[in-house]
Amino acid sequence: MAAPFDLTGKPAPADRAFRVLAIAAAAVVLLVLAMIALEMSGRMSPVLDKMGLDYFTSRRWSPADGLFGALPFLWGTVYTAVIAIVLAVPVSLGVALFVTQVASPRLRKPIVYVLDLLAVVPSVVFGLWGLLVLSQHGGLGRSFLTAGIILAIMITPIITSLAREVIETTPQNEKEAAYALGATRWEMIRASVLPHSKGGLVGAVMLGLGRAMGETIAAALVIGSSIGQITINAFAPGNSMPAVIANEWGEADELHKSAMITLALMLFAITIVVNLVSGAIVQRSLRLSRGVL
Repeated sequence: MAAPFDLTGKPAPADRAFRVLAIAAAAVVLLVLAMIALEMSGRMSPVLDKMGLDYFTSRRWSPADGLFGALPFLWGTVYTAVIAIVLAVPVSLGVALFVTQVASPRLRKPIVYVLDLLAVVPSVVFGLWGLLVLSQHGGLGRSFLTAGIILAIMITPIITSLAREVIETTPQNEKEAAYALGATRWEMIRASVLPHSKGGLVGAVMLGLGRAMGETIAAALVIGSSIGQITINAFAPGNSMPAVIANEWGEADELHKSAMITLALMLFAITIVVNLVSGAIVQRSLRLSRGVL
């Protein structure tokens, strides 16, 4: 195997090539994101010229009258994502801990297999199931809660898989040390596994949050498509940014499309903020775990 440095102390050619390739790949990602933001920003002007800041604060969305208020869709997106996270996180962490710390190898393998299968099920399948079962026969109707439940089911396999991989990185000697001090299994998990995995678990939850906020088809089928609804009543119908774009894009004129493109850019910005916040939380957790403030 080639040494990482040659005799002159410089990085080996393979390492230099890998470094250049990694930098180029990162630059391409940033370039694509910048191009998306630039293109979408250029198409925001028609609706912002007409509505101004009222676009972000108004509740009225009436394409026929040329009036567009994004606030109800922002509320619906955040509200359903929060419901999904509240429902999904305890289940996901519980399943991840069970699979990694409790289940026997014979039981663990089929559970992991089922979770991996659930993670790749198309979102329209979950949406149709929610529409036919929860909305019509479950008594929930098309509402914020129905959308939140469907989103929770969709993101649970993702959070569980990431949490499982993070938890498995806990050093075995730390767990054995806890047992040697007389800790029970739960005390070992609380004292060794969770502190070591905290940063990665936060990242897994934030990734699930971003996935829930960006879901389109499943949310559009079960959320109710109510215009202008801002309420904390989880059983009320509502709407979200991805759902309204999917439902109204096909019949929109230029001003209407500009309003929906602005919604998409808002969702894009929110997703970036969520990722930045999650990265900051993960880095802070890592610093605290190493004893660095």
